[in-house]
Amino acid sequence: MTSESMSELSQASHPSKAVNILLWAVQVLVAAVFLMAGGTKLAGVEMHVATFEKIGLGQWFRYFTGGLEIVCAILLFIPRSTAIGAALLAATMVGAIITHLFIIGGSPAVPIVLLLLTLTIAWTRRGSVLR
Repeated sequence: MTSESMSELSQASHPSKAVNILLWAVQVLVAAVFLMAGGTKLAGVEMHVATFEKIGLGQWFRYFTGGLEIVCAILLFIPRSTAIGAALLAATMVGAIITHLFIIGGSPAVPIVLLLLTLTIAWTRRGSVLR
């Protein structure tokens, strides 16, 4: 990729002030959701313990998922790492959707909404990774 095309991509992904404010609001909301979800997984809330038992990979996977959610939520507050954190959270939500559909049942609506929000953040903030 040439420096000219990188510059064009960076400018194309630089949102207006109003969009930037809206994105920050969404990032804070999404980060709060993942900080809470990750924290309750790490704290061993019975619902999560039972869910991860049903998944069948062991409780280490609950700790891994909770830790990943917390780390990525923190990355949403660091401008140069926002897109990376959001992309990792989006991948986590793909896993959650698949898990809901094929293993534990229940509605995948919340992971789908979070997937759409994290993908939006990752896409609109992608230029910050290039700068």
